[in-house]
Amino acid sequence: MNRIGADIGGTFTDVVLETSSQRYSTKVLTTYDAPERALLDGIAILLEQARLTASDIGLIVHGTTLATNALIERRGARTGLLTTQGFRDVLEMGSESRFDQYDLAMDKPPALVPRRWRLTVPERVAADGGVLLPLDEQAVRAAAATFAAEGVDSIAIAFLHSYVNPAHEQRAAAILTECLPGVALSLSSEVSPEMREYERFSTTAANAYVQPIVASYLNRLEQKLQTLGFGCPLYLMLSSGGLTTLQVAAQFPVRLVESGPAGGALFAAGVAAERGVEHMLALDVGGTTAKICFIDRGEPQRSQMFEVARVHRFRKGSGLPLRIPVVEMVEIGAGGGSIARIDGAGRLAVGPRSAASEPGPACYGRGGRDATVTDADLALGRIAPDSFAGGRIRLDIDATRQALSALPGLGDADAATRALGISEIVDEAMASAARVHAVELGLAMEGRTLVAFGGCAPLHAARVAEKLGIAEVVVPRSAGVGSAVGFLRAPISYELARSLHQSLDSLDTVAVNALLADMIGQAQNIVRHGAGDAPLAVRCNAFARYRGQGHEIAIDVPARPLGVDDAPALVAAFEHAYRAHYGGIAVSLPIEITTWRVSVATRGEPVSHAATPATRTPATPWGRRAVLDPGLGETREYALYARTALRPGDSLAGPALIIEDETTTVVSPSFDAHIDGHGYIVMTRRAE
Repeated sequence: MNRIGADIGGTFTDVVLETSSQRYSTKVLTTYDAPERALLDGIAILLEQARLTASDIGLIVHGTTLATNALIERRGARTGLLTTQGFRDVLEMGSESRFDQYDLAMDKPPALVPRRWRLTVPERVAADGGVLLPLDEQAVRAAAATFAAEGVDSIAIAFLHSYVNPAHEQRAAAILTECLPGVALSLSSEVSPEMREYERFSTTAANAYVQPIVASYLNRLEQKLQTLGFGCPLYLMLSSGGLTTLQVAAQFPVRLVESGPAGGALFAAGVAAERGVEHMLALDVGGTTAKICFIDRGEPQRSQMFEVARVHRFRKGSGLPLRIPVVEMVEIGAGGGSIARIDGAGRLAVGPRSAASEPGPACYGRGGRDATVTDADLALGRIAPDSFAGGRIRLDIDATRQALSALPGLGDADAATRALGISEIVDEAMASAARVHAVELGLAMEGRTLVAFGGCAPLHAARVAEKLGIAEVVVPRSAGVGSAVGFLRAPISYELARSLHQSLDSLDTVAVNALLADMIGQAQNIVRHGAGDAPLAVRCNAFARYRGQGHEIAIDVPARPLGVDDAPALVAAFEHAYRAHYGGIAVSLPIEITTWRVSVATRGEPVSHAATPATRTPATPWGRRAVLDPGLGETREYALYARTALRPGDSLAGPALIIEDETTTVVSPSFDAHIDGHGYIVMTRRAE
């Protein structure tokens, strides 16, 4: 079956077409005014290359970082919040924790919803679901009038304890629909039906913030695909690493927030499985952001909580919390389009603001005047002006030099030296984010392989590996469009999580089984809509803690009706997980479960393994180029290789540049490289 994977990023839209015998790929600049235009242009390019028509395509899988970038750059809809009286400032107060208690100038991210658009109504539901105060419907109508006067486009409805009893939220939604036809509504009891008000409110507000943008885009895309003759299914990539239908994606766009990076994580996990790598660090760097994910035993780390737009040195707690199923990763504003600037202390800084595709880096010649990471790479000699993006975008080196020279406060430093500073800062930012993320997860960096993908990562991976002490770097085939390839490896799946407090010393199996059966049924209905009669895998988890603790850890739960005899097994599973996470257990405290999670997915494809030829054949470069190397601080002659000319078993010594249409791999002077049996570039650090 011919399949298309398409990833819309903040700067580039990546499109991949896989046939039974060949893979085609392209990168086109993202069109912000109508994102579907770039996607359709990319599809048209590949159909022409493959000599296929729209009717020959059997599947389209789509993911995007547009929702993520809307949250990071605050480009979402005018959003209001309707909540319980007395809880107007939940989004502002957060959890009342300080991610850096010693920083007097600590900067927390501002709420997505300004205070004047956060309105309250009298109503109250108890923690057990009982109604303490009926909903004041007149107050809801008055709030609707205020929202209308303020020109609000989307509304988040988040009442206290609505995850137990959603009746008040549902009635308020009905009134708002009557008073404000056409305004998008997001109910916390549907978006995130779990305990903890701040996380639930924040997730619902984020869903409302991006919903009009995403829903409008998806509707336009579906209509244009149908007009062009595409009759195949269209699936959307979820943050959890699965696929879902367009209708579900339009209703819960917050689940798409990490869809592009999730595809990249699946791509990296596939590389880990193919090469038999137990412990891997995935580095996905595009035009706007850098994403870092740890992969162990062929599986990316997963979580029910994600923070987007961290504003303080990548510190946990400094971003907007989203309680959604997600591939666990850290994301920072460090990509090819990240803008260099002088900060308030007079220091050179890079990002998080991006030049994106409009106008783009200065070297694109589209009106951009700010120096970016891509400008720095060009000035250092890593990129040839006439071969960027397969030659479709000719870069303007003079514009780059002017932008670099315009940076104030850097004395008499020439453009190349300024470019070196930008490169070192962004590489250290990525390395620092990886270190912090490792500490947060309790994982070690030692012995890991770095896999680099995304258009910008292969340019910087060797230097990041040097900073992290990593000895092996892998750049897979189609690395520049890795997330789009990962989409085509994803299962059709859906996850649900609900809060139901249970103590394991008095487990109510009737209530738990009823909850899990309902969740499995809902998830199966969503998955069956796209998977048909394909075999499905069901997985259940629970989030447990010792009574009195504030945080939970995940444990596996049998995907079948539970009996009273299962309680000891759940206790043992929790103690095993707790000991592995914290190093010991508290045997005298009772154990309780707060939240239950269900995942239903189609079964994945088998992993292929390819042996690398035992004999290494030195590859012949086609040229050489002067490159300013950040590690040495001096200019060196780099050998040039075309990736299409390299074959399994070929080897080369750094320093070198391996050039392909979607990216360039920098083999620094401290690395050698060879091509493995899959056609992947494997860089190995030389012994000191």
